[in-house]
Amino acid sequence: MDQKTTLAPFMPIPHAEPRGRMTRRPDGSIIVENLLELGPYERNVVAYLHKWAQKRPGQVWLAQRAKDRSWETVTYAEGLARVNALSQALLDRGLDQAKPLMILSGNSINHALLVMAALQVGVPASPVATAYSTMPGAHAKLHHVFDLIEPKLLFVEQGTPFEAALGALDLAGVELVVHDDPPRGFAGTPFADLLATTPTDAVRAAYERTGPDTVGKYLFTSGSTGMPKGVPQTQRMMCSNQKAGEVIFPNDPSYVPVIVDWLPWNHCYGGNSNFNGILREGGSLYIDDGKPVPELVGRTLDNLREIAPTEYLSVAAGHAMVVHALEEDEGLRRNFFSRMRKLGYGGASLPHEVWQRYQDLAVRETGQRLLFRTGWGSTETAPVSSTLYWPIEGTGNVGLPMPGTTLKLVPNGDKLEVRVKGDNIFPGYYRQPEKTADAFDEEGFYKIGDAMKLVDETDINKGLIFNGRVVEDFKLLSGTFVSVGTLRVQVNDACAPLVADNLVAGHDRDHVGVLLWPNLAACRRISGAGDDIPVAELIRHPRVVEHVRKGLQAHNRAFPGSSTRVVRAMLMEEPPSMGDHEITEKGYVNQRAALDRRADLVAALFAASPGPDVIDLRA
Repeated sequence: MDQKTTLAPFMPIPHAEPRGRMTRRPDGSIIVENLLELGPYERNVVAYLHKWAQKRPGQVWLAQRAKDRSWETVTYAEGLARVNALSQALLDRGLDQAKPLMILSGNSINHALLVMAALQVGVPASPVATAYSTMPGAHAKLHHVFDLIEPKLLFVEQGTPFEAALGALDLAGVELVVHDDPPRGFAGTPFADLLATTPTDAVRAAYERTGPDTVGKYLFTSGSTGMPKGVPQTQRMMCSNQKAGEVIFPNDPSYVPVIVDWLPWNHCYGGNSNFNGILREGGSLYIDDGKPVPELVGRTLDNLREIAPTEYLSVAAGHAMVVHALEEDEGLRRNFFSRMRKLGYGGASLPHEVWQRYQDLAVRETGQRLLFRTGWGSTETAPVSSTLYWPIEGTGNVGLPMPGTTLKLVPNGDKLEVRVKGDNIFPGYYRQPEKTADAFDEEGFYKIGDAMKLVDETDINKGLIFNGRVVEDFKLLSGTFVSVGTLRVQVNDACAPLVADNLVAGHDRDHVGVLLWPNLAACRRISGAGDDIPVAELIRHPRVVEHVRKGLQAHNRAFPGSSTRVVRAMLMEEPPSMGDHEITEKGYVNQRAALDRRADLVAALFAASPGPDVIDLRA
């Protein structure tokens, strides 16, 4: 780390100061609140579209890549006109709160317009993970969500990729709408027919009937430990979350945000936080057709070469790939930082070394460091329950509860399990009362299953640290708990930049072992072996192995306890599989599913006589 980076100021942007309150209870629990007042908020997210269609009619709202790779755009005025037509089309077809809309395809302008049209007139929209339709073996989950929602209208952008999925569903009484490339063997309505509908006063009347308790969406949990659960997203949840965002980042009339975003809209992070956030601020959202996987990240980088964002939001895996490209490509770096005001991450904690590399580059290009905000929450919390909105050193701090949200930290072993209450919390799982009953405690706090710890026992305004998933943690044979979330980040930092992510193993074992996913680009650079070396040889290269060994040995010296000391490690040849649920569409690693799928590697990691691929740190 360069001293210039350490001393460089953070770029000044308008943000609220931390104003938290911590109340300790006799039972050992702690209530944490934000003293910033939430205040009144919109009754329907679509109110933001109406606002900007009037104030900034020519402003680009949405953009996506056309087939020739040019940018196809829709302004706020154009968007509202199309949304009104689609709203009328939905009303004409009899859709309502009991007869929802379902979307199988991914992010697109048409997808966005259709969701906004549904929200406007009180029709729940249910975007479904594309993996359920396109991945082998995932149709059981598609059946589950289809049967639960019972949609009256089903939309796909292109038909051919969804032919198998459509063939697996009973579409009797369900209208199929397709933008282009009609699926063979299915009768589908062209999306253009819906857009050609003439809106009437019925649209305005239906819009006026919506309110805070109107269900706007049904989003689904990941289903990593069973079938996905349907989570109603009420207008109250979505609108209160956006108002809280406005309180912590007050509107700057001179600022028009621009984001390039790949996060899927069937998840809360992309669909509620990012999509609704750019709508609230009247900014421009460029739909990124890339993803943080080696075969698709090139599209993301191409998009960032053309569009200079004012904010860049992603998950840890995505940031690791982007920051590496920024280091290697001066033109990309110059464009990326030309308008950048703040960065953000969510889901899993960002390794400190990735944060530092971004800051080094920001100082090189702008002379200032950037606020690196993060949010914490879940589908059930719409999604942001706690966020860091002021600049600090490093990562892992999730700040304070959002205005209007209360956290309860409950002692659970040697951790503080966190529970949540507020207007952003869901009313209960859709058509699953038994799951709903288990989800809330006696005071009505949602039991999210995560843990937090205080940065400072006496000053809540120093923030909270995410302390992993309680359900991911395990005990060694000694009875000592291993905090998986914390250890994963420490291992990534220790092995940086050669490790992209890792799995922590050791349940009912004598010690901790880790399975490591390599950062192939960094491994090739350090090994000096060139781009042609096979992955199987690369991860066994002496320089790569020695770098990992030394990094973990340094980690063990700093964290010598049995629950933090890594005894064995192994670099994995096969990347995480989305089709086998090892990694979600958002790029998050599912520890349980990945460890189960790689049981043979776990066995090799803990074998009495470890093989040559196991790095034994006691040797």
